[in-house]
Amino acid sequence: MTAPDTTTPSDPAAPDNPATPDLTPDLTPDLTIDGTGLLCVRLLLRLRARIAHLPAGAVVHIHTTDPAAPLDLPAWCHLTGHEYLGQVPYEATDREVYGLRLTSAPVLTRPDRPWHPAPTAD
Repeated sequence: MTAPDTTTPSDPAAPDNPATPDLTPDLTPDLTIDGTGLLCVRLLLRLRARIAHLPAGAVVHIHTTDPAAPLDLPAWCHLTGHEYLGQVPYEATDREVYGLRLTSAPVLTRPDRPWHPAPTAD
C-alpha cells in the first residue's frame, strides 16, 4: 500500500516563487496635481483641465488638503468613467494623495459644473 501524497503543490502566488508575475498595478504618476487649499469644485475644475490632454490609461496623483476628497474623487470618477485608485502611499508630504487612471471615453462634464454631465447633441 502506498502512502498518500502529503506534499502541497507550489503556490504560484507565493512571493518566493520566481515564476510569479508582478501583479501590482503601476501607480507611477504620469501627472501630479497640487490641489493644496482647493475645495471640491475648484479641485475638480483644475483636475479636469490638467488631464484633458492625457491619453487613456494615464495615472494621475492628486495632492489635496480637502477633507471631502475621499468622497468627492471616487464619486467624480464614477460619474466620468475614470478609474479611482484610492489613496496612494507618498513619502514626505503632509497632504493626502489620491490616484486615478484615465479612461478612453470619459463622460464630459459641464465647463463650470464638474458634477454635471455636459449636454449631449441629439
